[in-house]
Amino acid sequence: RRAADRDAALRTRGGTVTGATNDIVGIRAGSVGEWFVQNIPGAKAPFSYELLAGGHSNLTYRVLDANGVAYVLRRPPTGAVLASAHDMAREHKIISGVGQTSVPVARALGLCTDVEVNDAPFYVMDFVEGVVLDEAVKVDEHFPSSDQRLTIGGSVIEVMAALHTVDPDRCGLGDLGRKD
Repeated sequence: RRAADRDAALRTRGGTVTGATNDIVGIRAGSVGEWFVQNIPGAKAPFSYELLAGGHSNLTYRVLDANGVAYVLRRPPTGAVLASAHDMAREHKIISGVGQTSVPVARALGLCTDVEVNDAPFYVMDFVEGVVLDEAVKVDEHFPSSDQRLTIGGSVIEVMAALHTVDPDRCGLGDLGRKD
């Protein structure tokens, strides 16, 4: 509940910003837009930024470029945070590593560790259209048919099984934790 309240408050204060010079809470649009053009192949200014709910403690934005291409930008919350609890480089590394396997994950596109760009590290990945099923009520709301829910449940099981077959050493993730 606290995360949802925070997301709503940020959205109310920030809204959606179009262009390369206006800021939204957690996004320095001018410098982030410049970074996009320099680091994300094909990205074209100007960009619009929309805060998405459901990113847990990290902030998640939908970024739309002038070509109509959507991206996701993730960054730590604004204010004082524990770097180890909001490690964008680690998140980016995990998504990039798992992306080399058969596990479906949005493609990681870039990582910015220069805090001068946006006051905190951030990374960018592909935007995947869909419904975030973070609450049971959303499953029933978006997928009222028991056949649809059965298909979703089977898909979750298949993805979890595939995730458990990943060899961390083979996809560059072997150094993230103890092997035992």
